[in-house]
Amino acid sequence: MANLLIIESGGKVKKLKSILGAGWSVKASMGHVRELADDGQDALGFDLDGAHVRCRYVLRNTQAQKIISELRGAVRQADRVYLATDPDREGETIGWHLTQELRLKNPLRVTYTEITKSAVEKAIANPRTLDPKLVAAGRARDCLDKLVGYKGSQLVWRLNNGCKSMGRVQSATLHLLVKREQEILAFKPQDYWVVWVEYKEGFKAFYAGSANQQTSKTPSEKSTDGSGSEKDDTGEEDPVAEGKRVLSQVEADRLVAIARSHAHQVVKVESKRVKQSPPAAFTTSTLQQAAGSKLKLNPEVTMKIAQKLYEAGHITYMRTDSVILSPEFCAAARQWLLEHDPNNVPSKVAFHRSKSGAQEAHEAIRPTHIERTPQLLSSQMMGDEAKLYGLIWNRAIATQCCPAQIAKTRIVTQSGAVLWEARGQVLIEPGYTRYWNNIASDSQLPPVQEGQPLTLDKADAEKRQTQPPPRYTEPKLVQVMERSGIGRPSTYAPTIKTLKARNYVQLIKGKLQPTLLGMELDEFLAKVLPDLIQPEFTAKMEADLDAIASGKLDWERYLTDWHRDYFAPALNHAVAQVQVLPKTNQPQTSQSKSTQPKTKAKGQTQNRPQTEQTDYQCPKCQRPMVRVFSKSQKLKADHFLSCDNRQGGCGAVMFWNPTLANYELPKSSRPAPPANPSKLTEHPCPSCGQPLELYEYTRDGQIKKMLRCSNPTSRQDQCKDVAYFWTKNEVFWSPKLGELKSKERQKSNR
Repeated sequence: MANLLIIESGGKVKKLKSILGAGWSVKASMGHVRELADDGQDALGFDLDGAHVRCRYVLRNTQAQKIISELRGAVRQADRVYLATDPDREGETIGWHLTQELRLKNPLRVTYTEITKSAVEKAIANPRTLDPKLVAAGRARDCLDKLVGYKGSQLVWRLNNGCKSMGRVQSATLHLLVKREQEILAFKPQDYWVVWVEYKEGFKAFYAGSANQQTSKTPSEKSTDGSGSEKDDTGEEDPVAEGKRVLSQVEADRLVAIARSHAHQVVKVESKRVKQSPPAAFTTSTLQQAAGSKLKLNPEVTMKIAQKLYEAGHITYMRTDSVILSPEFCAAARQWLLEHDPNNVPSKVAFHRSKSGAQEAHEAIRPTHIERTPQLLSSQMMGDEAKLYGLIWNRAIATQCCPAQIAKTRIVTQSGAVLWEARGQVLIEPGYTRYWNNIASDSQLPPVQEGQPLTLDKADAEKRQTQPPPRYTEPKLVQVMERSGIGRPSTYAPTIKTLKARNYVQLIKGKLQPTLLGMELDEFLAKVLPDLIQPEFTAKMEADLDAIASGKLDWERYLTDWHRDYFAPALNHAVAQVQVLPKTNQPQTSQSKSTQPKTKAKGQTQNRPQTEQTDYQCPKCQRPMVRVFSKSQKLKADHFLSCDNRQGGCGAVMFWNPTLANYELPKSSRPAPPANPSKLTEHPCPSCGQPLELYEYTRDGQIKKMLRCSNPTSRQDQCKDVAYFWTKNEVFWSPKLGELKSKERQKSNR
């Protein structure tokens, strides 16, 4: 009889089997197996009953049914069952669902943050029970998000403009982007002049005021030559200020004239040596930011690559908000430095504190073995995978290095009554920057003495305009989400992905810009549910979920109280607000009608006719079509279009397709496109004998491939089950027909 280890991802099975050896069976749940049912009031799948939440869970899909069936068989064969789902609240909740569905009596919960022999064996030797507090927080998040998403989306549907949904985290994030866009649209540029002098002694200085005023050291003027600033993980630096701004051409000309007509001399020289501590190790947020700025990877791709690195045992768990590193890793990193970079070993390592609310049980993201350098593993990895591992390795080793030492210099010169200022810095001890350089380029000033006369080479002024605040890049948005308390490490990438998929935002030249649809949605929510789009409100809800996870709040009472005291009254008020907004059935242009269906809203009780004339033309007979209202749950809207040519007997109907944001004929009525000769393969259809054709489509932002029958007529009938999908094993496989073998393999099998 074997021990059974149940994990989430199938990608870890092989690695864990090699670690555990004989006597162990490793099975994967492939993530979530259950979800809230789509039944009951508003299809929430749960009821709020007094101070209790009655949830009804169902298996997610047919794949989950198959997985559960296989796991039940494995459980019957096992002496002990260990649940090794991911070490976070979501993983704990998945473990609880598996316990319920598999009817496990005493499952042993094990967690590890790296897939290495020592970490896994240590976890197996120290099992625990499922943490009910973490499970409660996970269930509360699921119910809360569905409650807000489903009920709020019913209001959104009334816009009839193609908006598909709203969400607790997604709408607050959209609001950040819309606010920035509004700031850009409202921005009015102002002219100003930068006045500067160049000396033959080899440096440039900027206007700094008059001699009878105190030289300003405001933050906006701390770096007059672009040096001295520290880059954050988004790759962005503080805006470069170039002296005091001059607000008129007349004043700029006057200052230039003074510079050209008066002698110059040094009046002050300040030099100091400062230490710059290394940055903290990566969290999920900072990893996404750094990968975006240095490797041009979006958050979703970054997390997919990090998942592969984790499953291969190269890095620790990649969803974390802690910057803490284990003592064992710090000791190993220090030993590596003593052997390879002994002058870079500090007497005391810089201490970094995680942000408030971080789950300190998790480590920061780091390599599992410091001796596995990027160069050593270069042959095992390709492309972005190797580059991302290099970022993680270098950042982790940098945290254990000496501080960088920088010599900073400030020179103030004077001509007449006008002061000029130059700043520079030189990196004199690189320290941690050998592995992670986040210090701006050097700008060295020449050695000068106070009272030293200077020779003017050039004096001039340049007209500039103030610039609007920049749109957010994806890395910057992740940073803003984290700082605003919106979402958690596991939600940053999916939230941005959803906003793009819903066409609420678009990526233009690397910057996120809300679309007109996104602007309309945010404006609507600001009127009807203003609290839910405010970052502070969403951050408070995240803090409440943290309190549930720590046992300070009862999740059922929290949810029922929140619904009774806030959300239900807010929804009632929102419905009243919607009644006074412009009606969606007002006359519209034919173009606007093509993208704005009357979308289904459950519980809608307004009186309306059974049919309504439209100006759509029937695609078959070109006669006008009528809108026929229906309560059918199978429709994507509360109506369909029907041809009004009753005498001609056309009978055409069209249904709303939210993906295309337009009406379309049912599949049986659509003319099938002819097969593309360039897509035909050598494989015959097992049903009709026609060649299979290669078909490409997009799902979850990725391009997928499949083989299907090339006969468009039989493809909708006798060959509808013929579908071979391209798998990770680089073979075509069908759920009903199995693996598609090449002719060579077929011959060899004979």
